[in-house]
Amino acid sequence: MHKQIYVNLPCKDLAASKAFFEAIGYEFNPQFTNDKGAGMMLGENLYAMLLAHDFAKTFTDKALVDAKTATTGWVCLSCESAEEVDVLVAKALAAGGTAPSPAQDHGFMYGHGFEDLDGHHWELVHMRGMPPQA
Repeated sequence: MHKQIYVNLPCKDLAASKAFFEAIGYEFNPQFTNDKGAGMMLGENLYAMLLAHDFAKTFTDKALVDAKTATTGWVCLSCESAEEVDVLVAKALAAGGTAPSPAQDHGFMYGHGFEDLDGHHWELVHMRGMPPQA
């Protein structure tokens, strides 16, 4: 079916957003990065396009919402371990992000998340097994 995913996120200050995610440990593809947008590599065939507000507006006739006051969705990424979840959240907090809620341990799944400088919600999870049958 699908071979890649590109999540597009408007950013008020593209340079600050790039620095934030670099502090967490993410890298950017220089072929898809300029003063209008930055192609952040999240994993194999997984990308987030951080877009300057003016540039993001060229892709839609709808208003861009302030992610600090409204939620239209959030990005959820899998991690190799609960420790990786905690390390990435700690790095995000140290770089200026916020934690919208405490970590949650559901036994089969551990998760925690952060909001970036623009308020976009990033959830990180480690799956330990399958959820119990309903």
